[in-house]
Amino acid sequence: MKAFATEFTVEWGDCDEAGIVFYPNYFYWLDCTFQRLLRSRGLGQRQNQTEFGAVTPLIDVGLQFRAPVRYDETIRIEAEITEWQERRFRITYRIFSGEKIVAEGYELRAWATITAEGLKGAAIPDEFRGRMR
Repeated sequence: MKAFATEFTVEWGDCDEAGIVFYPNYFYWLDCTFQRLLRSRGLGQRQNQTEFGAVTPLIDVGLQFRAPVRYDETIRIEAEITEWQERRFRITYRIFSGEKIVAEGYELRAWATITAEGLKGAAIPDEFRGRMR
């Protein structure tokens, strides 16, 4: 899969008192990037529920910060699915401000079907894998 890219402008409310992005916002932007990636493939959480009866819950996340980002900067986030397992997949992220990489990380997501008893882990359908490639 070619890396998917999207951009965000850092707003005043995204920053802490030191004037740099408050770190939890990065995790929000990673999730937003994943949702935009899904939509770019004609999917989304609602479509996954309708078409596959499933959702993609987050089960692990990590991020290494390389440089601070400040108010009014534009960041570009590149996302790529770098690993497929039977019931999980890993999305690798690179975050840039201009040409400088400011953070790198990942999300590990599971495939979970919606049952009367709640969510249940299941194998990722080939159709979903194909649409995400």
